[in-house]
Amino acid sequence: MATVRKMKLGSQGLEVSAQGLGCAGLTDGYGPTKTEADMIGLIHHAVHRGITFLDTSDIYGAFASEILLGKALKGGWRERVELGTKFGISFGNGKGEVRGDPAYVRAACEASLKRLDTRCIDLYYQHRIDTRVPIEVTMGELKKLVEEGKIKYIGLSEASASTIRRAHAVHPITAVQLEWSLWSRDAEEEIIPTCRELGIGIVAYSPLGCGFFASGPKIVENLAQNDHRKRLPRFQPENLKHNKTIFERANEIAERKGCTTSQLALAWVHHQGDDVCPIPGTTKIENLNNNIGALSVKLSPHEMVDLESIVSADLVKGDRCGTMTSTWKNSDTPPLSSWKGE
Repeated sequence: MATVRKMKLGSQGLEVSAQGLGCAGLTDGYGPTKTEADMIGLIHHAVHRGITFLDTSDIYGAFASEILLGKALKGGWRERVELGTKFGISFGNGKGEVRGDPAYVRAACEASLKRLDTRCIDLYYQHRIDTRVPIEVTMGELKKLVEEGKIKYIGLSEASASTIRRAHAVHPITAVQLEWSLWSRDAEEEIIPTCRELGIGIVAYSPLGCGFFASGPKIVENLAQNDHRKRLPRFQPENLKHNKTIFERANEIAERKGCTTSQLALAWVHHQGDDVCPIPGTTKIENLNNNIGALSVKLSPHEMVDLESIVSADLVKGDRCGTMTSTWKNSDTPPLSSWKGE
C-alpha cells in the first residue's frame, strides 16, 4: 500500500507529509461523539499510511482533541509525526473571545504542551487574529517560545496579507492556514501571493468544502444537531438547492476521471503547488484511504480550467463562514505604536 510523500512546508526547514489530517472532528463539533479507541486507531492508521502531519487546536472539543492526541502519540508515536496546534480563541467567559496578548499566548502554549504530553510543538499557530493587539506584540511572545525550545515553527490562520507581512518581519512565519477549496477561493487574490513572495507554506483547511465535495447536498441529511456545519450559509436550504448543481457537475468530471468527487476536489488543491498541504479531516479509515488516493489523481491544465469554471465565485451561494465576527476572517491588527499593554 502506497505511503504519502513528504514536502517542505515553508522555507524555515519544516518537512511534513504532503497531506495532513485535520483533527477538529475527532472529538466533537462534527456530529456524534466518537470512541477514544477508534480515533486513536484512526490516527495510528494515518501515520502508518504516511500521513504524519497532524493538525489540532486547543479549541477543538474544548481541549479534548489535544488530550486525545497526547494519548495517541505515547509509546514512540510522537517521534513519527509533525504536530501542529493553535491558540487564540478563549471561551473562559462563556463566549468566544479572540486573544493575542503575551500573557495569554504563553499560558495557552504551556497548557497545550501539557495536554499533548510533549516538550515541544512543531508548528504553533495563532488560530484567529486579535484585532486589539498589534501582531508584533503577539509575535514577540511567540519568538520567545521558539527561543525557549517550546515551539519550533510559527504559523498564522485567517490573517490578512498586511498582518502576515508584519508578523514575518518579527520572526519568520513557516505556514499560513486558510480555507481553500474549489468553492472557497478568496485567499487567491492577495493572501496566497503574499505567502509565496515571503516563502511561507500554505496549509489548506476544509479542502473538501466541509464535506460537501465528499457527500454532495445529501450531507445535510446526516448531520447531527451539534454539527457546526448545520449553521453554515452554504448548507442552508435556499443555498444548497442552488449549490447542488456544482456537486453534480464536479461528479460528472470525476466519473470521467475514474475517481471519486472528493478525490477530484482534493486533487485540485494538491495541484495548486508544491507549497500547499491540504488537511482534510475524517473519522473513518475508509475516508482516510480515499483521501490518500487523491494524491494519485493527475489533472491536466484543461481539466483544472474545466473544474474551476463550474465552481466560480459567482456560482456559489452563501458565505463560507457565516455570522462570525470580522475578527475571524483575514484580520488586521492595530499599529504597534497604539499598544499600551505590558
